[in-house]
Parts: sequence; C-alpha cells; structure tokens
Amino acid sequence: MKIVICGLSITSSWGNGHATTYRALARALHARGDQITFFERDQEWYGSNRDMPDPAFCRTVVYANWREAALQVRREFDDCDVAMVGSYCPDGLAAIETMLQSNASVKTFYDIDTPITMAKLQADDAEYLKREQVPGFDIYFSFTGGPMLQSLERQFGARLALPLYCSFEPQSSLNKSRSYICDLSYMGTYAADRQQKLDELLCKPAARLPHKKFRVAGPQYPTSLKWPANVERLIHLEPKLHAAFYTSSRLSLNITRQLMIEAGYSPSVRLFEAAGYGATIVSDYWPGLETFFTPGEEILIARRADDVAAYIEGLGESDLQRISRNAQERVLAQHSAAARAAEFEKYVTEAVRIRPVAAAL
Repeated sequence: MKIVICGLSITSSWGNGHATTYRALARALHARGDQITFFERDQEWYGSNRDMPDPAFCRTVVYANWREAALQVRREFDDCDVAMVGSYCPDGLAAIETMLQSNASVKTFYDIDTPITMAKLQADDAEYLKREQVPGFDIYFSFTGGPMLQSLERQFGARLALPLYCSFEPQSSLNKSRSYICDLSYMGTYAADRQQKLDELLCKPAARLPHKKFRVAGPQYPTSLKWPANVERLIHLEPKLHAAFYTSSRLSLNITRQLMIEAGYSPSVRLFEAAGYGATIVSDYWPGLETFFTPGEEILIARRADDVAAYIEGLGESDLQRISRNAQERVLAQHSAAARAAEFEKYVTEAVRIRPVAAAL
C-alpha cells in the first residue's frame, strides 16, 4: 500500500510523543512492504532538535508553509491507497480539506490526543480539526478506546471509530548502560495537570527517603519548581537513550493527564515503551488500565506517596523482575509496532470492502 501522512512530526521527538508513535507504525508498515510519505511543517523547536532527520523507512517532506506544500500534498493524496492527517498537525484544517477532496482510496484521521480533541470540538476551538470534518473520514483512528469510540460516532458523526493504540518498537541494538541508576524514575514533558501527582508520587517519597535516588527526564518544567536534593533533572533524552533510562531504574513512574484519566482506555507511548524495555512500572490508576496490564502482576498502582515509598522499600529484586517480565511479555505479544501495523492494514482493507455496502444503504 501507498500511505501518505500529514502529522505533527516524525523527525523530532523533542517534547512530544507523536514522533515515536509515527516512527514505530511507519517502520513496521515499511517492513510489511508498504510505502510511506510523511509531511511535516518545519518548526523551530523541532528543527533544532531533529534526532531522526531522514528516516530510512519512509520518505519525509519537511515544508516551510502550507502554500508551498499544498499542491504536492494533493498530488500525493490523489495517488495513494491510504491518506492520513494526524492530531495537532499544524496545518490540520487545510490538510484535511485537501484529503477529503482528493482521490485517496481510504481517508483517515489519526487522533493521538482523543480526549483533548473531543474537549476542543465541544468548545469549538480545535485548531487542527473541525466538527463538520469528522463525518468525512472513512476511519477515525483513536489513541483512546472504550466508550469514547461510541461518543465519536454518536456525538460527532464519525463513520467508523477504531482504536489504534500507541505501540512499542523493539530495537535490535539497545543502549542498556547503567548510566541512570536510581530507585524511581519518571519521563515526561511538563504538564500542569500532571504536576500535582508528580509531587505526590515522586517528590514526596524522595523527601521521605533522602537515602534513595530519583530522576525526572523531560523538557519545559518551570525553573521555579523546587526539587528535593535527591532528585536529578534531565532536560531531554533522545529515544536511543530511553532503554538505558528505563533499565537503570528499579521502578519507573507513569502519570496520566487528567483528560486521559477521565476518558479511560488511554495507554501512553511511555507506558508501553517502559514495559517493553523491561521496566517495573508504578502507575496512577485510570479506567480501563486493567485491560492492558493486570495490577499486581504486570503493573503496580499508586494513589499516594505512601504507596510509592512502600514499593521502593518493600519489594525485593525477585518481585520487581517478575512484574517487569510479565509486563514485557504482554507488550511484546499485544502491543508491538508489528502487531499495530497488522491491525492498521486489516482496518483499512476492511474499510474498502464495506464502503460500497455502506454507500448503498
């Protein structure tokens, strides 16, 4: 298949989880024989932090402005089997209109931020998607599953809303150095709605356990934030260093954004990545989590600082290894990039098959 995507970024993972998601999916589709072209607008903060400027598994077009790219995008859409526009695409509105007017066989939207998008659609302030565009997609792919899929169809008129969760991309060559040894680590870009939980589930345990070591990796944290003395900050880690970060820590903390918690069924890129690399994960709870990992067997749940402190001081190495091994096996079996690519191909093939029937009804 020939697949053309307009998205936020595939060349830079700085401050976003979109790039690693697109890379994993595109690489796995390429391995299955598909041809992928990815359009992204050149933005300063990504341009100066491109950790994969020229992916070998897809053709990448970085353009300065939509006027410059519009004709080329239209030609590519007209000649493709599957067209896709992703959430937070800087030129999303124009790209969607171009896609809907094109001759692409299957026209799709990939929402990597579904709860946020739905809130924006309800407030009529989504800068990358209009409510009236939603019924035009053959498939509305969603990072969020569960009841929100029905809401997309019933409330917003999506023809077919399907889950296309993020995935873990196993690497043939991993940096598993012990450079980031600590008792608890967290990786994530600053978000105001996560900070209270980060304070509760990492900073408070760190203050109570001054003899233990903690690390926080991610950009955009305000300089005014005060960290306990035993918390080390890392501004940004390239994806090639993620394995070392996760495997150096006894426990890895996962914190979910508020809208994702309210929606449920929203596993993050970092959650699958940490599990895939063999981390023992401590996570806040959100509805549907147990459909991805079994609490106590594949993941640890924490609601307060006491829970985290108890895990740090109470769990032995055999317990940690058992939980991490179970989670890793689950992710590799159900949430690898190869599995997600196979799902994608199945969905778009089925969309082509049922479309004439739907049109006749």
